[in-house]
Amino acid sequence: MHVVIINGSPRTKKFSNTDKIIQSFAKGLQSEGSTCEVYSLSNRSEWEAAWEAFMTHDKIIIALPLYVECAPSLLLEFLSTLPTERRKPATLSFILQSGFAEGCQLRCGEAFLKSLPAQLGCTFGGCLLRGNNFSIRIAKEGERNKILKPYADMGRSFAQKGNFLSPEAARFVGLETFPLVLRKFIMLSYKVVGHRKFCRAATEWGCTRPLDDRPY
Repeated sequence: MHVVIINGSPRTKKFSNTDKIIQSFAKGLQSEGSTCEVYSLSNRSEWEAAWEAFMTHDKIIIALPLYVECAPSLLLEFLSTLPTERRKPATLSFILQSGFAEGCQLRCGEAFLKSLPAQLGCTFGGCLLRGNNFSIRIAKEGERNKILKPYADMGRSFAQKGNFLSPEAARFVGLETFPLVLRKFIMLSYKVVGHRKFCRAATEWGCTRPLDDRPY
């Protein structure tokens, strides 16, 4: 199986959590004997090749971040400029990732993505959802690898099934909504530990003023 993967994030590869997810997913895919080609829409010079790949291959995955219930405008621009007639049938699947941890936070984006394949002359191949990915770019290597490993596992699954319509893919999202006790614990943990980590990360990025300063 050969898969075309399009990174719909507006961030360049260096700063893109979506790119790191794709790389892990691709390793799993390739470990099962499948091949893939990856295009990043943040690099405009790749658009022409991405158009051609989208229109001429039958297994396509679009990976994208969800920014407060909004799909990246760069991805929507790319899709709006695709030719209207496909050259061959295709299955279009999605990897939707977010910093929000609860599955319910991604359902609005999922509903939107479900409507896209038919508009693009494709068959819907499912949507792989997972949140709590905010820290991928700033995490230490060991922690980052732990977050990314499940994507490699799903890459192997996709190589076997060709879509994200399996029960395994449906479970990938994790908890739909955290229990009340856990939500309260998370809020307390943020006040005690999380804020301190954010401050440390901000200092490493060169911030010299408190995080509650404006325009932060």
